[in-house]
Formats: sequence, structure tokens, C-alpha cells
Amino acid sequence: MIEPYGPVPEDFDRALAVVAHPDDLEYGGAAAIARWTAQGRSVAYLLVTRGEAGIDSIPPAQCGPLREAEQRAAAAEVGVDVVEFLDHPDGLISYGVPLRRDIAGAIRRHRPEILITVNHRETWAGGELNMADHRVVGEAAIDAVRDAANRWLFPELGEPWSGVRRVAVMASPRSTHAVDTTAVFDRGVASLTAHRAYLAALGGAMAEPEQFLRGMAEADGARLPGARFATAFELVELS
Repeated sequence: MIEPYGPVPEDFDRALAVVAHPDDLEYGGAAAIARWTAQGRSVAYLLVTRGEAGIDSIPPAQCGPLREAEQRAAAAEVGVDVVEFLDHPDGLISYGVPLRRDIAGAIRRHRPEILITVNHRETWAGGELNMADHRVVGEAAIDAVRDAANRWLFPELGEPWSGVRRVAVMASPRSTHAVDTTAVFDRGVASLTAHRAYLAALGGAMAEPEQFLRGMAEADGARLPGARFATAFELVELS
């Protein structure tokens, strides 16, 4: 028997989402974010790259600004107006102190109570192999929570912040909780649809936002009591 999901606790006012590329949030968490912003919660986005290597037919110098603009439009669809980019190299993100430092700095600036990040596991929930950029960013984001709380690390980045109570990992094969997104599913679809150039180049099932997201949301909703659509997360609880 498949265990049902528990509801993601919504005892927070501020959230920070840290992902590798434009479109990562839209394939995992945008509908949940739409729910939270509609409730009056503050959510900011931190993109480690601009996705400049993500479209084979468009050179990086042109692709980066295009995908940045699409990400800002996607964020606006779910009520997010703070979108920051770190400019690490798309496809070549390295785990290490520089990345942890950059994410810790953002945590100190935004002072979130929950951190949302991309799946750091080797596979996705469906068993497909995950890519290096996602694994690296997810792991670094989790580690940066502790870095941001330690006043002796990166003192030049401002006062420490130890207020992150949990990390919510999108699309993890170890998901345990979910958010009911029935009322905001269409906003999640609109957010992914904003990545027009990326979707046009992508093709296939993932280039059909409504159909692709509906299948995911229905599957997650089937495991969250009382929900038609849902978004699942692995929760990492922090003391």
C-alpha cells in the first residue's frame, strides 16, 4: 500500500526558492508557490544560472537574456516579483564553497523560514536519472542553510540567519508531504507556459504544460487526502 502524503506545514511568512535553471521551479513547485503568495506569504527566487546552455539552437550569449526574461515572466504568473541570478555556468555548476557562499548570502538577505530547492537525489520521482546541475544545487542549498546560520562563516555577507526551519525538495523520489494545488493549478500551468522559447525548442511531452503538469498533479493529489491536484515535496526538518 502506498503511504499517503502529509500536508506541508504552512507556518511560515517568507520562503526562498533556490534552483539551477529557469524552468526548474515551473516543473516542480510553481503551483505551490502560487498558493502561498495568494495567502500573502513572501516568496523570492534565486537562480544559480541563467540557463544559457539550455537551447541547442540559440547561442549562450543570446539564450541567457532570453531565458532570464522568460523566468521573470513565469515568476510573475505566480505572484513572485523578486528573481535573482548568480551567473554560475549552466551545465557546469560545481559544488563547493563559492556556491555555498552565494546561496548563504541570499539566505541572509531574504531571511526565509522555509527553503525550496530542486531535487538533489540521483533520480527523479519516476526513476529517471537526474542531472548534475540539479544534484549539486540541491545539495549546496541544504548545506548553505547551516552556513548562513554560522556567524563565523562569510561574515562579510551580513548577520547570520538561523530561521530556516525546513527545506522542501521538489520532485524527490523520497517525497513525504504535499501541497494542495487544486485551486491554483492553472496558475502553475501559466507559469510554465511563460517559457515559450524553451518549450518550443524542447518538444515532446514536457513541452505541453497543461497535459504534463496535470499528470504530475493528479498523481500527487491521489496521495494527499482531500486534494484533486497537489505538489509533492521531500521535507528536511531542521532543528
